[in-house]
Amino acid sequence: MNNTPSIFAKRLRELRTDANLSMKQLAVQLNTSDSTISNWENDINEPTLSNILALANFFEVSTDYLLGVED
Repeated sequence: MNNTPSIFAKRLRELRTDANLSMKQLAVQLNTSDSTISNWENDINEPTLSNILALANFFEVSTDYLLGVED
């Protein structure tokens, strides 16, 4: 098993911390739980397509950026 976080997990954490948001604050914005955000950032679970779209919209980045397709 690879213990290196996915590009998505790294980018989500980076975007959240750069915005000075706690996991709880981001969870409120996305109508989810802070444990869900934690699971995404720690590669325990993957977000649904609708969550990826919501994250991209919230942080004003492309889904390709979030998923590591582009820089």
